[in-house]
Amino acid sequence: MSARLDAVFARTRKEGRPAIIAYLCIGDPDVAASLVIARALLEAGADALELGAPFSDPTADGPVIARASTRAIAAGGSLRATLEVGRVLRQTSEAPLILFGYANPIVVRGERTVVAEAANAGIDAMLVVDLPPEEGEDLRSAAREHAVDVIPLLTPTSAPSRVEAARKVASGFVYYVSMTGVTGSVAAHDPFDAAASAAERLRAELKLPVVIGFGIDDAAKAKRAYGGGRADGIVVGSAIVKAVESADKNVTAAAERAAAVIRAIRG
Repeated sequence: MSARLDAVFARTRKEGRPAIIAYLCIGDPDVAASLVIARALLEAGADALELGAPFSDPTADGPVIARASTRAIAAGGSLRATLEVGRVLRQTSEAPLILFGYANPIVVRGERTVVAEAANAGIDAMLVVDLPPEEGEDLRSAAREHAVDVIPLLTPTSAPSRVEAARKVASGFVYYVSMTGVTGSVAAHDPFDAAASAAERLRAELKLPVVIGFGIDDAAKAKRAYGGGRADGIVVGSAIVKAVESADKNVTAAAERAAAVIRAIRG
């Protein structure tokens, strides 16, 4: 695990709260604005950032983040731009930075190239949404060489064989998807108590911190997902992207509204 991630989880465990990981789609409303918003999220109390590289076919994401990806690409957002935002953030922050994206742009650019660029930019971990733990050995070996964690995703429908495959390759932490569906989904029943129980079980089994994402958009849901310490952290994504979208390209308003989401959850 990266030293920065390790320090965050150690600190938040001591404070008796979940690590709060904020997702931001880089390039929405533009790349320069993303840097301003990212800094505002950290100042508001986010413990780590997921820097989302926009992609034209974000199959794991719901309409909110899909719209953000479309806007970001039109405004110059890309994998390369996301890495550059990470590099600039790293100059003034020691917060963990996680490159969040899809396999296609990484394969096109070159898996080893991207890992090397990520390491040089100060990225601590990569979360490739559509890369199953059984695949991607070139990327994983390069990540090991550069001390970049590769975060697996597990879901309520993950079979024991998938959990075992994740155990063999996971580093950093495990991302547990709270529900079946896409980001920003609303479950028919509250999924967060079950997710917290699953996180506790997976932490014992995989010997890594487990964070819960999908559907967490307020403090009450964050508290239920944390489960009094059964999970190690929570991810907030669509709520931040909605806040940015609502500002209609006003960068100051976007930063303030995104930061307000994190302050409410931290509070």
